[in-house]
Amino acid sequence: MNIAFYGSSLLSSYWNGAATYYRGILHALAKRGHAITFYEPDAFDRQQHRDIAPPEWCRSVVYSATQEGLRSVLAEAGAADVLVKANGVGVFDRELLEGIVREARADALRIYWDVDAAATLDEMRADADHPVRHALPHLNLVFTYGGGPPVVEAYRAFGARDCVPIYNALDPATHHPVPAEPALSADLGFLANRLPDREARAEEFFLRPAALLPERRFLLGGNGWHDKAMPANVEAIGHVGTGSHNAFNCTPLAVLNVARDSMAHVGFSPATRVFEAAGAAACLITDAWEGIEQFLQPDAEVLVARDGQDVADLLAGLTPERARAIGRAALERVLAEHTYELRAETVDAVLRPLHQQALQGAPA
Repeated sequence: MNIAFYGSSLLSSYWNGAATYYRGILHALAKRGHAITFYEPDAFDRQQHRDIAPPEWCRSVVYSATQEGLRSVLAEAGAADVLVKANGVGVFDRELLEGIVREARADALRIYWDVDAAATLDEMRADADHPVRHALPHLNLVFTYGGGPPVVEAYRAFGARDCVPIYNALDPATHHPVPAEPALSADLGFLANRLPDREARAEEFFLRPAALLPERRFLLGGNGWHDKAMPANVEAIGHVGTGSHNAFNCTPLAVLNVARDSMAHVGFSPATRVFEAAGAAACLITDAWEGIEQFLQPDAEVLVARDGQDVADLLAGLTPERARAIGRAALERVLAEHTYELRAETVDAVLRPLHQQALQGAPA
C-alpha cells in the first residue's frame, strides 16, 4: 500500500521525542512492502538539528510551514491508499486532519495516529469543537502510541470505529549496546526534554534523588533545562542526538524514565526511552505506572520507583553486577517481545483487511 504519513518530523528528534517511534514503525512497515511518504513541516528549527539524512526506505517531503506548503502536500493526498495524520505536528494540525478527510479517495483509508492519546482525550473532553471530535466519524481507525484499555474505551466512546494501540518498541539496528563513553559517566542518567506536564515529576524523580545523594553524579540530557535550578551534582548537557543515545544509556550505572503526567495517570504508555534503554542493555529505573508488567518485569528487568526517595534508595543499593544483570534481562525481553518488526505485524494485520473492504466498496 502507498502510505502518506503527516507527522512532526522523521528526520529530527529536536523537541520531537516521537522521531524514533516514527522511524521504527515506518521502517518496519517499509520492510513489509509498503511505500511510505513522510510529510513534515520546516518548523521549530528541526531541520537545522537533523539526526538522520532522508532514509532510503521512505520518501521524505519537507514542506514550508505556510499555506502554500500546506496546499502542496495535501495536493498529493489523493495518490495514497492510506492517509495518516499524527497528532502534534505543531503547525496546521486542524487543517491537515481536515485535509486528509477531504482529499482522500473513496477507497483510501483515513487514520489518526495519536502519540499523546491521554492528553488528546483530555482536550476533547474539554472542547466540543475539537478537530478530532469532528473528524472521528470520517476516519476508519485510530492508532495510538499507547494507553491500553482506558484509551481504547475512551476513543470508542467518542465515536471512533476502532482504536488500536501500537506501542513503542525497539529497533535493534538503531539501539543496542555500545562501549561506555567516559564523558557520560554518571550514577544516574536522565534523557528528556523539559515539558510543562513532566517538569514536576522530573523534579521529584530526578532532582530530589540528586539532592538526597550529594556524593553521586547525575547526568541530564535534553532541551530546555539550561535555566533550571539544580543540585551541584547534576550536569545538564543539553540536546542529545539520537546517534548518542546508545552511549548515554550504556555508560551510567542506571538510567531513569519519567512519564509525562497524562501517560502516568492512564498507564500502559511506555515511552520510547524505555525501549531505547532496554535495547542498550541499560539498567532502567522508571516511575511507577499501571501496565508496566506487560513490557518489563519489575525487579528483574526494570526497577520501579514510587517517588524520589525510592529512586535514591534503589540507586544507593545498586551494584554494577546487579545493574548489568537487569540490563541483560531487559534486552532479552524486548528482543523477544517488543521490536518494531512485531509492531508492524500488528499494523499490517489491521490495515490489510480494511483496505480490501474499502477496495470492494464496503464500509471500512
